[in-house]
Amino acid sequence: MDDSSKDTTGTDATGPDVEVRTLADLARVAGVSAGTVSRALAGKSLVNAETRERIQALARQYGFRPNQMASKLRSRRTGVIGVVIPLGHEKRQTISDPFFLTLLGHLADQLTEAGYDLMLSRALPDGTTDWLERITGSGMVDGVLLIGQSDQSEIIDKVAAHYRPLVAWGNHREGQKHIVVGTDNELGGRLAAEHLISCGARNLAFFGDTAGIEIAMRLRGARAAAEAAGVPLTHVPIKLADAEMGPQIEAAFAATSANYDGIVTASDLIAMSALHILHERGRRIPGDIQIVGFDDLPLARLTSPPLTTVRQEIAQGARVMVDKIRALIEGETRHSKVMPPTLIARETTRS
Repeated sequence: MDDSSKDTTGTDATGPDVEVRTLADLARVAGVSAGTVSRALAGKSLVNAETRERIQALARQYGFRPNQMASKLRSRRTGVIGVVIPLGHEKRQTISDPFFLTLLGHLADQLTEAGYDLMLSRALPDGTTDWLERITGSGMVDGVLLIGQSDQSEIIDKVAAHYRPLVAWGNHREGQKHIVVGTDNELGGRLAAEHLISCGARNLAFFGDTAGIEIAMRLRGARAAAEAAGVPLTHVPIKLADAEMGPQIEAAFAATSANYDGIVTASDLIAMSALHILHERGRRIPGDIQIVGFDDLPLARLTSPPLTTVRQEIAQGARVMVDKIRALIEGETRHSKVMPPTLIARETTRS
């Protein structure tokens, strides 16, 4: 009986109704084994192209859809990647932070293109040491992507020692066990301070809370540049949580010693808040104070004036993170990737 004699409802036009509900049913219609059907529907090259195309055409003709859940159970895969934001040092920071949203959006796009679903979790370690173990050992995900390391690098390293499909956005240090994709934060801090100094700034401040390793390294780079130039730099701890950031920046500018003429900020978000507060105080940017952000978020070019900042390659980083997690799931070996930052000069400095 020729395949063309069947209609699209799965009814044999010259005989009784034919029901195709299982792989075995489709295998009988195609005259092959159930294993061949399974491999053909999965697009495996083990099945020759002609047979593969014929089986796929029959599946379409009979409206056959493989049981995806059963397939995942057989392969011991969930088709889900966990995306976790650890907030060990910034418990009041929210997922709506523009940096989180920017990286999360790129990760979601890349995971969808790779055929994965995404499970998002905002982790608040709060003194516990098993927060990551609970996620990796849940059986609900095939791998975990971390947006940041917070102050949890040691715990992440401990898990990475026995759980391979784990990749973090963050700062890489020598001897670190977990795989990281991120920016050379120390170099970024140095570029920001050097740029301010080259633009005439002679009394620098660094705005940012250094409990997280990425920001600590940015301060380290800024300090190195200031020391090399013989320029003072004051560290002003500023939290990234909205409720604390504004008041802390207000207090920093209200201090009698706050005669800064150049500010390196740990993030674009802090820089934007500082710009708003300085505007309310009638200070001219960059005439009175010059400011450099960090991240180059899409909003950075829309501030008034447009923000000079250190660019992180967030979109590229998301692609690399997903490529690495896919390879690790398949048992391949991968290593960390540290990307160079770029100084983007706009109008908050006198470049």
